Amino acid sequence: MAFFHALIRTHHITSRKKVAHLRKAAGQLDCYALLRSGGCPGIMYCKGSEEAVKGWVSTVQGLRYKDFHLASKPALIETKSAQISDPTGLFEVETVKEFAAAMEKRGISKWWEQAMGFS
Repeated sequence: MAFFHALIRTHHITSRKKVAHLRKAAGQLDCYALLRSGGCPGIMYCKGSEEAVKGWVSTVQGLRYKDFHLASKPALIETKSAQISDPTGLFEVETVKEFAAAMEKRGISKWWEQAMGFS
């Protein structure tokens, strides 16, 4: 199976009600989602089938996050190391540093840095 991914940036992610909605959506869509929550900036990464990733992006848009920005549209993952399956569900980290480490672990740190405007 080919995996797709997308990256979303928002002003912040603090609403536990919205996070619960996203957790439910990740399970229903059978995708992996990683959130940097608890403050500014809010960052969301999603990985799964093309349909699941597009569904995730639509769900996030529907929650009307402040300063929603689709930093990287749903696209096929091009690195082989990132084609490894991740567990289904929503996972959270508290810092941008932890989020960056998760991207590094998946072999997509250059993609993430470009999408975030770091390089």
